[in-house]
Order: sequence, then structure tokens, then C-alpha cells
Amino acid sequence: MAWRDAKASKIRLLLFMSSIILGIAAVVTIQLFSNNLKDNIKSQSKTLIGADYIIDSKQLPTERAQAIIDSLKPGAKEVNFVSMIAFPKNGGTKLVKVQGLDGNFPFYGKINTEPVSAASSYQALGGALVDATLMLQFNIIPGDSIKVGEVTLPIAGALKSMPGNSAISSSVAPPVVIPYRFIDATELLQFGSRKEYQYYYKASDTLNLIRLEEKLETALDIENADLDTHTSTTRRLGRRYDNVCKFLNLAAFIALLLGCIGIASSVHIYIKEKLNPIAILKCMGASRRQSFLIFLIQIAGIGIVGGIIGSLIGVMLQTVFPYLLKDFLPFTLEISISALPILIGIFLGLSMSVLFALLPLLRTWYVSPLDVLRVDEKGSQEPRKVRLMVFGVILVFLFLFSLWLIKDALYALAFVVATLLTFAMLASVAIGFIKIIKRFFPKHWSFTARQSLLNLFRPNNQTVVLVVAIGLGTFLISTLYFTKDILLAKTEIGQTEQNANIIILDVQRDQRDDVARTITTNNLPVLNNIPLVTMRMQSLNGRLVNEIRQDSTRQIRGWLLNHEFRTTYRDSLSDSEELMAGKWYSNVKQGEPVMISISENLAMDAKLNVGDPVVFNVQGVLIETTVGSIRKVDWSQIQLNFSIVFPTGVLEQAPQFNVFSTMAPTEASSAALQQELVAKYPNVSIIDLRQIFSLVDDILEKVSWVINFMAFFSIFTGIIVLIGSVRTSKYQRIKESVLLRTLGAKNKHILQISAFEYLFLGLLGSLVGLVLALVSSLCLALFVFKEPFIPSGIPFMVFLPGITLLVLAIGLSNIQTVLKSSPLEVLRKES
Repeated sequence: MAWRDAKASKIRLLLFMSSIILGIAAVVTIQLFSNNLKDNIKSQSKTLIGADYIIDSKQLPTERAQAIIDSLKPGAKEVNFVSMIAFPKNGGTKLVKVQGLDGNFPFYGKINTEPVSAASSYQALGGALVDATLMLQFNIIPGDSIKVGEVTLPIAGALKSMPGNSAISSSVAPPVVIPYRFIDATELLQFGSRKEYQYYYKASDTLNLIRLEEKLETALDIENADLDTHTSTTRRLGRRYDNVCKFLNLAAFIALLLGCIGIASSVHIYIKEKLNPIAILKCMGASRRQSFLIFLIQIAGIGIVGGIIGSLIGVMLQTVFPYLLKDFLPFTLEISISALPILIGIFLGLSMSVLFALLPLLRTWYVSPLDVLRVDEKGSQEPRKVRLMVFGVILVFLFLFSLWLIKDALYALAFVVATLLTFAMLASVAIGFIKIIKRFFPKHWSFTARQSLLNLFRPNNQTVVLVVAIGLGTFLISTLYFTKDILLAKTEIGQTEQNANIIILDVQRDQRDDVARTITTNNLPVLNNIPLVTMRMQSLNGRLVNEIRQDSTRQIRGWLLNHEFRTTYRDSLSDSEELMAGKWYSNVKQGEPVMISISENLAMDAKLNVGDPVVFNVQGVLIETTVGSIRKVDWSQIQLNFSIVFPTGVLEQAPQFNVFSTMAPTEASSAALQQELVAKYPNVSIIDLRQIFSLVDDILEKVSWVINFMAFFSIFTGIIVLIGSVRTSKYQRIKESVLLRTLGAKNKHILQISAFEYLFLGLLGSLVGLVLALVSSLCLALFVFKEPFIPSGIPFMVFLPGITLLVLAIGLSNIQTVLKSSPLEVLRKES
């Protein structure tokens, strides 16, 4: 009976099925991608770093640290730093990451070069491996030369990839690999230079890396060094990408929920039409169980078939994400298909179809044989207790599935509550709209307009479900568009004389005047000349840092106990700072206490308040200070910000270097300045902010593309639900339209009535979704990003009219049968 009834209603059942196919496809796609990502990280963990473990230090290792490093017998070593290089062939200059390598690195994976032989021969030949993209940009080929500081080397080959380098980091500062023995000759490692020493090890099969890490971590920590194993790198990478996968999973789950709402609505209408045949079946002796199972089997079949189709689509689509995210991954993602996500897709298709259809299905259980004779729109109703139990089961399922996705009970609960609130708000707007129309019904409007408004609250109306489906889809994608605009607004560089777009780093004391003159002779302004002094904390509140470091019960954050602070001194606050507590001290006279200002986050991590003493070690000289004020710093502003600021009159004679900033109006003026500075001062590093923010903009575009791709599932699922729901309403509207034609209504009247009804529904649903998106995006801008909110015009110009017209088109297609045929023919066909 289930099969026979399904064949008679196959078109409508296919629309029910389509409601969940895209949601299942989204979930399976992300699940497969997540599994591939985790498997690749696990299988390629050694290749990611090129070794079993690494010991690294931000400065030349101390005597004790060097003894530990030598005792473990490293197989290779590296020093890397960021610096400017020049190509003598064409005078080009670029900020790069110089990597001085010695030894047989990497132990796992390989250095990919063009020609291939350059990876093994560059050490013996004394050549350099230069990033392949960088060589293309400057029209450089192997055999040309590169100037690194005071050393000029031949280019042995183009560097395509190597362990430890990702596409994004290479875009900011492309790698240039040279033999370690040339580092001293470059004369680039001067006072204040940021550098990192790394020692690579290949472990024996019997070495327990976890025990080694536990044994050496504390000793190396005291010496300002660190040990990273391939297993700890795997865990760190896994956590980083796990958050991305959780977000995408939730977006896919929302698409699935939207499809399930469509199923519940469609089944509700479908079962309503079947109540009379069910009552007749019961008159003929069918039991409750039999009549219930007929339609349960139908819905379960829809869920299984929809789950299978959605899973197959998910398998085909999951290759899209590795392509989109390849620049974010420090390894090549290998694709494999596992059975678990596909089985999950089929299970979700079955369970969620049955769960969300269960409430309307229960109507079949409580249908009385007397309903054949009754003319009652409400008919037999299931008890309220049963209805509440079904709602409870659905909520428990949603919570458990969310918990499985996010692995956090509190977040899973918050997600379910937020989802319920969104649906409730959309449904409340729809119900409120119906009540307003009833209360303030425009009695003086034309007949067609009044008839279309009446259809919004007549029995079997689709107002609530269509407003929810359209509104949620519009809400999701509009919020994503608005949020993307907020993020991109934070990266824009205003081309004014107040905003620097060139930053010049590592300017030594004896170079300051000449660098300033070089900038001004190029007709560019010197916007900032900031002195930087490096120092470490010696003691906090009377406790030595070494003592605090060994205290396992400490509340002070560990990062600042080993951190080398880059501080400055000045007599006033900057535009990005706001005084929160204490008093700002602009200068210090001889014999007076040194009152410093610290940032809010440093005060929190170091547990410091105004009046607390702090002793700093400045190149072996101890300076006693007192916290005079605490500042709130806007770290997002495009300028140098500092955790610690000294007053003038203290650090002027301390070892220091300077940072200059200027504003080059054109690329040509920027290139000319960079070429002149690099030629005169090879140790100076120059950051062109336009290149950096162009990269950031490209990254955000890719991220937003991925997010919009997931939102596409939601909006397209919403459209499928919309089509199914509007097409389902056809069966309620046909008899009314035929009756109107029998009473003398013309085709244009019926067309106008339907057009107005679906125009109201489409406009209301998309408008409510846009309003909710505006409110949520405004809250995000003010409370999360702390940025002014200027909404994008795309949702207003595209989604509002587009979805409204789509609803209108589908609605009008419903009544073509009525318009083209006689009333009697239509009634015979429908019956």
C-alpha cells in the first residue's frame, strides 16, 4: 500500500526528498574533508617539519642550551631571519625570509627545485635557492645572482616547496635558502635583528618523543629555547584546522535543518490530504498501526534515498575544499573516500526525515473512522503530551548531533538554543503579520488584492513555513556578506599623509640621520621615527622571574617570563591608546622613580596593577620601574603599538635601533626608495604595507568564498524547500481557483490573486531575513570587531528582489493548469 500510494504521489514525494539532499550533501562533503585533513596531518606529520623533532631559540643559544643541543647530536641546523635582498640584474628589491641551512635537511620529505639537481648541489656550489614565484616576478633565472646583505651569490635554482613553509608565509616573505657558512659574511644579524636558530634531529625508532619532551621542556624553557616534536606539531595543526571544520560542519547542519523544516511542512500538508482516505481505510478494518506504517515507510524511504543521493553528491563535491584551502595548508592534501561520512549521511537522511515528519505522521494514528462524515477543518488531533514528547526527541537529537560536531556540551547547547530562537523569531514575525492583516484588513482594496491577502491566513496557508524558509536562507547569506565587508574594512589603507604604507625596520643608531635624509630627498615625509629598546623582565612584584617560572601554581602567564620585549619611550599617548587607570608620566628627571605605562592585556597576564614594581634587564643593566598607568591599546590600527612604554629621560643611552615610517603615494616612488635604502643599508628591512594588505585581502576573499559556498547550501536548500512548499500549496489553491472561474472570474483575476499572494510571501520572507541580518551584523561590528558598520548593497539589490521574483514565478507556475483548461477538466484531472 505504501508503494502504491507513493507511485500516485511521486512528484510531490520527490520534492520532499529534494529538501534534504543538499543538506546531506553539505554534511558529507565537510565530514569527508575533515577526515582527509586529519588523516593527512597524521600521516605527514614528520614531513611537515622535515624531522622527528626540533630545538629552536629566538637568540643565539646560551651555553647550557648549546650543551643540550650538542648532546643530542643534531643532523642539521638553520638560522632564519627576515631581511631585504636585491637582484643586481635589474635592481629589484624584496623583503624575504633568509634561511641559512647546514646539514642533510630535510630528513623527511624533500626540497622541490627547478632544476631538480639544485636541491642537492646548492650547498657544495655555494649558491642560493630562491622562491619560484619571486623569480617570475623579477624575471630572474638560475645562473643570475642575488645580493643578500654584503654577499652576492649565484642562484642555483628556483625553490618550489620545502618542509615547514606554507603558501601564505611564503607570500608575505618568500624564502631564500643559502648555505649556513655565508650567514656571518652577510652582516645582516646586527643588534635588534629578529632571528631564529633551529636544530633538526632524526630520532631512533626506540626514542620516546613524549618522554624526551617532558624531560627537556623545563630545562630548555629556562634557557629561552623550545622543543617541538612532530607529534606536538600534529596536535597543534589538528586543533587549528579542527575549528575550521567545526564551523563548516555547523553551516552544513543549518542547511540540513532548513531542509528538515521543509519536510515537516510538506508532510503536514500531504498527510492532511490523506486523512480522509485513512478514515476510509479504518472503516474497512485497517488498524492504527497499519495506517501509520503505510506513510512511515514512505517517509523513511524518502529519507534513505535522499541520504544516498546527498552522500553521492557530497563525495563529488568534497574535492572542492582542498582546492580552495590549498594555500592555507603546509602540505599537499591527498584525497581518499571513507565509508563513515557516507553512512552518517544515510543515517541522517533517515533519522531526520522521520523525526521531523513524525508530528504530522501521528495524525494518522488518531484519525477516527467518523472523520469520513465530519466536516471539521481541525479534525482529530494528537494529544498535547504526545506532541511535546516528539518536540523533546527532536531537540535531544539536535543537541546530540551538535555535540558530536563541536565536542563541547555548552557550545552545542548554545547552538541549539540560537537555532530555536532564530526559527522562533521568523515564525513569530509570520504569525504577527497574519494577525495584523486580520485586525487591519484593507476592506476598501480591490477584490483581487483582498482575495490574495485572505489566502495568507486561510486554512492550509503556507505563510509561516515560507517566511521561515525564505527568511533563514536570506538571513544566513546576508549576514555572511555583511560580516565579510566588516572584515575587509579593517584591512583598507587610506591613502592619506597620516597613514604610513612603508615601514623601515632595524635602522641602527649610526644610520638614523642618513635614513631620514634618504626619505626626505625622495620627496617623502618621515611620519614616524620610533626608537626600540629590547629587554626582558627580571622580577615582578619583588619575585624573580626564574623563581616564578619554576612555580607550578603560578597565575602569571608563561609567555612573558621568556619574552624579549621591544619597548619604546615617548612623552605622549598615541592615537591608538586610551588611558584606563593611573596617570601618564611624560618624562623622568634624574633621581625620580621610573613610572612606566603597560597595556591592558599585559597587566592581565602579568597580574600587575598601578603601583606594582617591575625590574627589567636591558642588555645586562637592571632598571627598576613602577607601573604608573595601564592603557587600552587598539592593536588593529595600522601603526606600531607597544605593550610597555617608558617616559623620556630613561632609555636614551640604552642600546637601541629605530623604526621609520613614510607614505609613498605610488608604486614607483615606493620602489625607488626601497632600492636606494637596500643599496646603502643592506641590514635594513622594509615592509610595503600595500603588498601585505593585498595578500590579506586575497586570503579574506578565499575564506569568504568558502563561507559563501557553505551559505549557498543553505540558501539553495531554502529555495528547494520554497519550491516544494509552494508547489504543495498548488493542491489547496486549485479548487479555489476553479470555483472562482465557475463563478465568473477571468484568468487575469486568478493570475492577479496568486501573484499578489506570492509577492507578499516572497517580500516578507526576504525582508525579515535581511532585517535580522542587519541587526546581527550590527552587533558583530560593534561588540566583536569594534568597527563602524556600513552594510553592503548586494543583499538589498540581489536577494530581496531575486527571491521575491523566484517565489512569484513558482507560485504563478502552479495555476497554469487552471488557466489553460476548463473547470470541469481540472477537477476531473485533480481527482
